[in-house]
Amino acid sequence: MDGRRVTSELPLHSVSVTGIVRREDGRILAIKRSDDGRWVPPGGVLELGETPQDGVVREVLEETGVKVEPERLTGVYKNMKLGVVSLAILCRPIGGEPRPTDEASSVAWLLPSEAEAIMPEARAVRVSDALREDGPFIRAHDGSALI
Repeated sequence: MDGRRVTSELPLHSVSVTGIVRREDGRILAIKRSDDGRWVPPGGVLELGETPQDGVVREVLEETGVKVEPERLTGVYKNMKLGVVSLAILCRPIGGEPRPTDEASSVAWLLPSEAEAIMPEARAVRVSDALREDGPFIRAHDGSALI
């Protein structure tokens, strides 16, 4: 052996970003996913060579038509079943209009209480955590519920 690790034997993780977009009136941007019908904050897989801030701007725009400015990291969330680590970033909208996309059958500005009520626990907690000032938080979940 030449000292290099064989990557196929190492566990792999995917890194994603979640945009918690808060309007001046306090409403939160949410999408209804086209693939599973769940309401969630917009986000997706971070591309290689892309910063988390650039990734969240890209993902929110692609999924909703809303341009955002990232403000701060609010949490790190790991899906233990899939090995996905998501960085939640509080953002403010700076342009664009919400519209359905290939990934989002519906886009809405919801009250935080509405967003938390219709989202799976693992996604709703990202909203409530982002609205707190004592984070960022680190949490694990199984895709739906915190563990």
